[in-house]
Amino acid sequence: MNAERFRDVMASFPSGVVVLTAFGHDSQPRGLTVSAFCAVSLEPPLALACIDKTSNTLPAVEHTGGFTANILAAGREQLARRMATKVTDKFDSIRWRRPNSPIGGPILEEDAAAYAVCTLRDTIEAGDHWVLVGLVTEGDHREGVAPMIFSRRGYHGLND
Repeated sequence: MNAERFRDVMASFPSGVVVLTAFGHDSQPRGLTVSAFCAVSLEPPLALACIDKTSNTLPAVEHTGGFTANILAAGREQLARRMATKVTDKFDSIRWRRPNSPIGGPILEEDAAAYAVCTLRDTIEAGDHWVLVGLVTEGDHREGVAPMIFSRRGYHGLND
């Protein structure tokens, strides 16, 4: 199957929109938009995310030994698109806070419907991506805030 057909097929599967964050060697925040994020296990609480091998955020995840998965709230398309780029000032004018643990990345307080701070437990090479398996050590959700959905290359709220 060629890459274009594969993208079309996979675009038909709706997913949540997650901004994966970590802190670099310079203590500055790094982040990228991912659509591959899901729960793996309840006991222990494990989640996985898939990240491109060329991602600028990957070295930060490796440096800190963990990441934060910010599940974006509906209506945050502009932020999702910005975090999908390689620009260096992604976090300018975004409100965020540090997690309780030094392992995770920035928590996007106003832009996330929920978040999960994960300690990196396993990495699995999968083609041009790494599958990151993390032990969820901290997390929360915002009551009444709907998550954003990505399907067929478009961003939607749950009621769109």
